[in-house]
Amino acid sequence: MLPAFVGFLAFMAAGISSYKRVRSKIKYETWWTIHLYTYIAIAFSFMHQVLTGVMFIGHPLNRAYWTGLYIFVAVTIVIWRIAIPLYKTLRFKLRVARVTVEAPGIISIHVSGRNLNKLKAEGGQFFNWRFLDGSRWYESHPFSLSAAPTANEMRFTVKDLGDHSRSLISVKPGVRVMIEGPYGTFTKHQSHKSRPILLIGGGVGITPIRALLEELPANRDISLIYRTSNEEGLIFLDEITDLAKRKNVRLHVLPGSRRLYPLDSAHLLKLVPNVQESEIYICGPTSLTELIRASAHELGMPKNRVHSEIFEYHTVMEAK
Repeated sequence: MLPAFVGFLAFMAAGISSYKRVRSKIKYETWWTIHLYTYIAIAFSFMHQVLTGVMFIGHPLNRAYWTGLYIFVAVTIVIWRIAIPLYKTLRFKLRVARVTVEAPGIISIHVSGRNLNKLKAEGGQFFNWRFLDGSRWYESHPFSLSAAPTANEMRFTVKDLGDHSRSLISVKPGVRVMIEGPYGTFTKHQSHKSRPILLIGGGVGITPIRALLEELPANRDISLIYRTSNEEGLIFLDEITDLAKRKNVRLHVLPGSRRLYPLDSAHLLKLVPNVQESEIYICGPTSLTELIRASAHELGMPKNRVHSEIFEYHTVMEAK
């Protein structure tokens, strides 16, 4: 009973920490650790089930079946969370190549490797990254690619949102990197080939948008809205401007307050006259994403033409 009670407390902690108000009061690292304890909670509660459960006492077949399910799940977790990431790390020889500062509180980490094209990662997707040094090896965090991957390098960009992301500026070149992924369907394959595309990036949410833009063909009708609260937050502006010129993208850079750039349906239609015929890709804070979805609804656009990723830990994760 005691292990089962400890498991119950761990489950309760995971549930309570999942409420938005609670998440807003704790660090991502604390939230992640609490949820990691659910593995222990499951293990503790297992013996209580098979030893005292009415359906298992005197029913060896039921007990064997239930035990087999637990073993199957445990093996699956070990394969997908440990074995495959470790295999990818060794196969692709992933290491930190360099760390660059993009803006105050925002850095990019370049990860080198070999034959990275075999990962089949795309712009708009993300990996769970784990740095195998003395202080970060036990934590993995989700970050989107901020550039289309090449055969020998990947780049992701991090905003200071917690202790882990803040500490990444001190990661040394040469540190081994373990990955899980790629994950996510925020890719060019979501869009209908004949429709115009509207890309909207808010703050550090521009990172997967920038990677996605790099992979979109030059013959598409593309508009890009880059929204930040101030000019200091305009990361990758030179790269995006260059890509926009090469792909004939209509670029709208909007640094400033929401009063200046409300992005309601009328303002959106003024900026992008063909928005109602477009596929929209939006990545940014929850408030911006909800605003664009509401504006698209007012314009009569179906929900399946608005594709979104949210860069906000208190809603989803730290940087996915």
